[in-house]
Amino acid sequence: MTTWTIKNSTGSVSQRHLTIPTFDMRQIIFHTVDKPTMVFGTAQKNITKEINLNCEFVRRKSGGGAVFLEPEGVLWVDFVIPKSDHLWENDIGRSSLWLGELWAKALKEIGIEGKVHRDGLLKNRFSSQVCFAGLATGEVSVLGKKSIGISQRRTSEGAWFQCAALFSWPVEKIVDMLQLKPREKAIEDLLHLAAPIECNSEELATALLKQVF
Repeated sequence: MTTWTIKNSTGSVSQRHLTIPTFDMRQIIFHTVDKPTMVFGTAQKNITKEINLNCEFVRRKSGGGAVFLEPEGVLWVDFVIPKSDHLWENDIGRSSLWLGELWAKALKEIGIEGKVHRDGLLKNRFSSQVCFAGLATGEVSVLGKKSIGISQRRTSEGAWFQCAALFSWPVEKIVDMLQLKPREKAIEDLLHLAAPIECNSEELATALLKQVF
């Protein structure tokens, strides 16, 4: 049976997004968020020239919209698998389903019903700017609102999945930082698209590990 190596990571959010992990074994990496940081997807190349962020920012090595990380607000967990692993899926459109199922089982362990999105990418006018506005295959919703996001980077050696489970959803702050217009409509729409998980992040992390051991 293939086992997982568990790691805990601290330090600069920016540096950890820019450091590619090794793909020689399965890894689960739990990250501590030390300060508010806006994480942009690769498609958002010029956005930092157009807005004035009052926090640190970094551009991750995978696509999608921005994710706002702040201490206690997000459970950030990376999953790394080598290409030789049986969890590897050649069809990138389905490659995150196993991970969404893992998160859904963890939520069920603590009494929360999560639904894994199995269809194609659901887009709207904010999904290219805000990660939690869209819904991709494998991502998890609770009561119809996205609560766990997954981004992925693949290389010839393996896959690196970056997961964010919401424990706060500061839409007003996000709308203001990204200068989304019209402001009140953007706030209203984002509140309907995503929501935080009603539990303790440590509780969910413990439940998640139970699914792999």
